[in-house]
Amino acid sequence: MRIVVDLNRCQGYAQCVYLAHETFRLNGQEALTYEPNPDDERVPHVERAAAACPVQAIMIERLDGADGSATS
Repeated sequence: MRIVVDLNRCQGYAQCVYLAHETFRLNGQEALTYEPNPDDERVPHVERAAAACPVQAIMIERLDGADGSATS
């Protein structure tokens, strides 16, 4: 899995932080940081976090097999 967050779209609502705090973090009031390639066991939390984003700033790509090719 690869995560991409549109930081221009992100408004710092932090719903992702509440739902997947191992992957998303707020530094200060609005500076979001995140792990772009979380472990597979985090997938359900990351998917819920992406769905809960009020501005839909989180995009998830699934990586196919060992070659690392992405599918959306």
